[in-house]
Amino acid sequence: MTMINKQKEPFVREIIASFTKLAQRVQENDDEEHQWLIQHCSNPALIDIIKEMTVMMLHVLDAVGKLEPVNGITISKRFDIPKGSVSKITKKLITLGLIQTESLPGNKKEIIYRTTSLGLELYHLHAQLDRHLEEHTFRVMDKYDADQLRFVSTFLQDLMQTSWIEQEQPPAPIKKPQDPVK
Repeated sequence: MTMINKQKEPFVREIIASFTKLAQRVQENDDEEHQWLIQHCSNPALIDIIKEMTVMMLHVLDAVGKLEPVNGITISKRFDIPKGSVSKITKKLITLGLIQTESLPGNKKEIIYRTTSLGLELYHLHAQLDRHLEEHTFRVMDKYDADQLRFVSTFLQDLMQTSWIEQEQPPAPIKKPQDPVK
């Protein structure tokens, strides 16, 4: 284990514990976001759909709403979602009546997606939630000065570029003694 300066160790341990708690909060916020969407939705049919939706389904619906008409490959590349996941999720969104498919004229193979009126309603509601979250984030961050925010930004970028599990060199193979020649 790498030793760290004794003065820094308590802070590093506190940061690690805080990141663990933050990850837990992010998962809990998914539930809070669903509750916010339900509370701010006036369409009972849409409320039932929201209850079935995963966060990833909301992200794919958001991608379709932002880019429509759009194909699955573009969604995958632009939003860094695996192609297989996009395919699976778009099928669910179609079943829920939130998006529809079209074929391109002259190209029956490529499928493009568009939001339905119900999907567009949820897309706009989700956009309101995103604005609400952004406003709240700006209010929280407003208590820090520019230098503090710059440090946090740099720190987070460094963390994102760090490999958490350094690749260790495998131990050298154990050489077996040669069998005596008979």
